[in-house]
Amino acid sequence: MPQPPAAALRAVRAALDSPTAVRALHTTAGRRRGGVPVASHALPVHLLDPATATAATASSAALAETRRTGWRFLVMDGDEVVAAAETRSTEAGHGFSHFAGGPYPLATLRALRQARKHTAASQTVFLPRLLSVPGHYMTALWLHPVLDRAQSADVLIPLAPAPLGITAHLPHDADELLSLLSLGGGKLLTVTT
Repeated sequence: MPQPPAAALRAVRAALDSPTAVRALHTTAGRRRGGVPVASHALPVHLLDPATATAATASSAALAETRRTGWRFLVMDGDEVVAAAETRSTEAGHGFSHFAGGPYPLATLRALRQARKHTAASQTVFLPRLLSVPGHYMTALWLHPVLDRAQSADVLIPLAPAPLGITAHLPHDADELLSLLSLGGGKLLTVTT
């Protein structure tokens, strides 16, 4: 797992210590918890920008153009995922953004477990990240090869719920998945209505 910046971890811990934020966390999680919430499983969040990602760049080149927007931590109560806490990169460092509930926090933990199984036999070291593809309402766990990028491809594991036609929690070659998302309109991130 990647090490988050100290400022991002401090921001999340301060939010978890705040009575106001903890009330919001309990509301987000859907019910009051008994334990002390703990931040874990920190992942950098990268945005695939609709302005720069088109069908022509629907490949690892598009991934290279992503920008890191912050960090997402899973908030655990014992062994249970109750929410996610997100920070945003600012000029001053990192600031707490919000708690998030819904299906993505648990789906993130599931994808991390799948990633371990998927890469267990590989000699390649992968760095896990989260990839936000807002035009398709998709978030994916992004496994980026660290040392031998020429030998190993980026892997995306879409989190549930995934866009129509995309199987959630199935590892995909990043180039193939991004090409599939770009079919039909030329724009990778634009959903037409």
